[in-house]
Amino acid sequence: MAARTVIIDHGSGFLKAGTAGWNEPQMVFPNIVNYLPCKENPGPSYARRRVSLGIDICHPDTFSYPIERGRILNWEGVQYLWSFVLENHKREHEVPPVIITETPLREPADRKKMLEILFELLHVPSVLLADQLQMSLYASGLLTGVVVDSGYGLTRVQPFHQGRPLPASGKTLEFAGQDLSSYLLKSLFKEDCDRRSLFQLETVAITQMNKCYVPQNLGEALDFRERQKSGLDESNTYQLPDGSRVELTPMQRVAPEMFFSPQVFEQPGPSIPRAIVESVESCETSLRPLLVSHVMACGGNTLYPGFTKRLFRELMGDRVSSTKATVWAGSNRNFSVWLGASVVAHLSTYQSEWMSREEYGEHRRM
Repeated sequence: MAARTVIIDHGSGFLKAGTAGWNEPQMVFPNIVNYLPCKENPGPSYARRRVSLGIDICHPDTFSYPIERGRILNWEGVQYLWSFVLENHKREHEVPPVIITETPLREPADRKKMLEILFELLHVPSVLLADQLQMSLYASGLLTGVVVDSGYGLTRVQPFHQGRPLPASGKTLEFAGQDLSSYLLKSLFKEDCDRRSLFQLETVAITQMNKCYVPQNLGEALDFRERQKSGLDESNTYQLPDGSRVELTPMQRVAPEMFFSPQVFEQPGPSIPRAIVESVESCETSLRPLLVSHVMACGGNTLYPGFTKRLFRELMGDRVSSTKATVWAGSNRNFSVWLGASVVAHLSTYQSEWMSREEYGEHRRM
């Protein structure tokens, strides 16, 4: 079964999907659906619209995010995205077994609804619902340590011991990649910023991917940038999709500092390093040295140049224990959750966690 299991890691920013056993997901696309009126029956009502993937360039104001801040807000959109993935992974018209990753913020009713969609509407033969942070742990090859996952909608910190989350020690911060995007959108376009403008959204995405970095010292980085004469540093300028060139301000370049100094950007604290320290300090004293020596950074925000080096320096400065802090960062850490689920698909110890369609039917009748 493991060889044909499909893994769906549905985050707030992107959906990653693919067959277990691969080194990375074969499908990665934004967590976005759009709604268009049907030609034969135009109108705003549910029955008179059709859903499709991504943003329609002809109707850019019709898109929405089915999952925001780790919470499912639009089940119709979620179902459409899952059905799109499964349709592309059918073998001889058979729907494969599925591992779906779950956010720790799920409501009790969410799991019931997920199973209802998967079994009754998408007709999967069996399902495993897997915790996202636990999957990131398994991707590292470790069983004990602190998982730090900073994605598009949430930043989460969770200590684990022997593969199990330590109770009452996890932290969830509701500032992440989308807050960085929002800051750049407002900073670049000011009063003209429009969250529905494809041009502006693309500009922000290009800036984040190609120009932003985490400074090792914010004050020194700003002083250095401000002393440079305008136009001398090519790395400070970029070309907009319309061909015009723009020069970034020092604060725009170092916008990922938000994760280390949230107050500078008017974001609620604590910072990521502080959240790690508080999380570890809530654990038993005897476990702290082992935990702080195995800090696993994962999620798209940890890919910014300088992120892991700065995180290490901050943790060493806090001296949460006498043990030297160690930050583990894999090259594919933006896919850590998916990769961990791929490992789990091949573990016999997880066979009892799977639910078959027959077991689901029996549970429904009870």
